[in-house]
Amino acid sequence: MAYRTENGRTYHAFRESINYVLPNDSSEQERLDLQHHLFSLTLGGKLYLSPIGDDKPLSRALDAGTGTGVWAIDFADAHPETEVIGIDLSPIQPNFLPTNLQFQVDDLEDEWTFSYNFDFIFARMMTGSIGDFPKFFTQSFNALSPGGWVECQDITFPAQCDDGTLKKDSYIDQWSSLMIEATNKFGRTAESAKFYKQQMIDAGFVNVTEVVYKWPTNRWPADPYYKELGFWCNHNIAGELSGLSMVLFTRGLGWSPEEVEVFLAKVRTDMKDRHIHAWWPIHVVYGQKPEA
Repeated sequence: MAYRTENGRTYHAFRESINYVLPNDSSEQERLDLQHHLFSLTLGGKLYLSPIGDDKPLSRALDAGTGTGVWAIDFADAHPETEVIGIDLSPIQPNFLPTNLQFQVDDLEDEWTFSYNFDFIFARMMTGSIGDFPKFFTQSFNALSPGGWVECQDITFPAQCDDGTLKKDSYIDQWSSLMIEATNKFGRTAESAKFYKQQMIDAGFVNVTEVVYKWPTNRWPADPYYKELGFWCNHNIAGELSGLSMVLFTRGLGWSPEEVEVFLAKVRTDMKDRHIHAWWPIHVVYGQKPEA
């Protein structure tokens, strides 16, 4: 499948009208794999928090927005009895896979036409990628078997701080605000994770649970757990600011690529400053389709 090139980065070419703004090149693929490691550290090595498979084996699981497929591969290895399907706009997944895993290129914002149901639907870091999350949760509800679970793991903006060291109008604060403004221009929101819990409830899910974690912007925390999270978070976000921001700022806000890079250099400096005790909220929200 051909890719589009824009400002030196490649992007999906599934359909030009789709407002997905992140690249799919090797740098972004490395970031996605690093991000998987960061989530693994955050959750103590767990792939998910949902109490799935406690009573019976899972027949099918869906990884919605699979990216490089790294989560789906680990899940398929851990659940050899489960048929796992990963869906993404870009065919960037590896060819050598567990026998119970397959990938499909498709748009999750279209109407779902699966001829079968799932026992587990998983979506990670889809904020800014899906414009209508109530529709996503309704489609997830309809695609689940009774008793099945949906789980979303996501960042939300803006950056937070507990001790006042993140000043208003700092470059981290400016970047957060601009990311919110720019995603809104694309009919998305960088704040979507704040609403997942209520949206799941509104879609009919029960036993909805939300856990919020913290990703420090760098190694500023004294606690070893958070210090390690901060190290990897800095690599994941500060290290790939250009890929995360370029399309949003150029097409959404009308900046030139040069203006974007000059600004991002200042954001990186703030993100590396250990005197700024900022962190990103990470929401893990899961819910169950009623048994009957």
